[in-house]
Amino acid sequence: MKFCGIDLHGNNHWVVILDERDRVLYSKRHANDLSRLLPVLEVHQSELCGIVVESTFNWYWLVDGLQEAGYRVLLANTAAIKQYEGLKHRGDESDARQLAHLLRLGLLREGYIMPKAMRAVRDLARKRMQLVQQRTTQILTIESMLSRHSGWKLSSNRIKSLRPADLEELQLDEVPMMGLKANVAVMKTLQTQIDALEKVLADYCRAEPGYRLLRTVTGIGEVLATVILLETGSIERFADAGNYASYCRCVGSVHLSNGKKKGQGNTKNGNKYLAWAFVEAANFAVRSCEAARRFYQRKKAARNSIVAIKAVAHKLARACYHMLKSGEPFSIERCFA
Repeated sequence: MKFCGIDLHGNNHWVVILDERDRVLYSKRHANDLSRLLPVLEVHQSELCGIVVESTFNWYWLVDGLQEAGYRVLLANTAAIKQYEGLKHRGDESDARQLAHLLRLGLLREGYIMPKAMRAVRDLARKRMQLVQQRTTQILTIESMLSRHSGWKLSSNRIKSLRPADLEELQLDEVPMMGLKANVAVMKTLQTQIDALEKVLADYCRAEPGYRLLRTVTGIGEVLATVILLETGSIERFADAGNYASYCRCVGSVHLSNGKKKGQGNTKNGNKYLAWAFVEAANFAVRSCEAARRFYQRKKAARNSIVAIKAVAHKLARACYHMLKSGEPFSIERCFA
């Protein structure tokens, strides 16, 4: 059997192929061109146990291309892989060799390769979040300009509905008015794009059984249900509710030795979008659900508000896991018992 590791970069990648005795059979840097890589791998294809690709920002094209060519591809979770700290020399070749070595030993920490079609929709939801953040920047800028030049204090909803005629009523000087019109134009353009993305996401998600289940959860509306559904992917990839809650960054992290705290682990290991979604859902749940509010108040009295909200988010994450796994609707009594 042979084992392949690929250390991927923005414009090139280093390929290493090992045999069963860890001997290097092939080691070379290539430009990011699938047509150059496939002939190299084809020589070893019948004996390749798998190809490990480093999970970088640009792995889509490589993983999809290799899978379409019939290879078994694994995505290395770089946050969970750590090389020996005593190394004096380390580079792209040693990184690729380490990936192949871990695959040979069966110790590779894998990331999840979401199906290509679902991944595209998930990225569309992430793009929507990005545009919403940019729209918020424009709204805050407009709010600040109005307050500075006219003393007006408008709500964000009122700012979103501003028309050219409304701006003329301000009677601002030419230069400030030009800046204000620019911000309003950008805000309107962003809103148009957000509306278009939301329509596509709604058409995709509303047909999914998991989406309808998530909408029954206290604190989870259309946007949060979409994010949770798309970022979770297949619920079968999580062994239990604890693994899912950890992936959602809803659990604590501590290193103990002889009963004493010796530090903490990587608290950011997991999915930042799910972490945001469940904290948002927790805040909505506390405001709208009496059972969630009582649970929150007990935790807040024992610790503080931040820990208390995280505790509510943890409860909701575990509930969503069981719902998606079993197909049963949300139960407030079981969630906050």
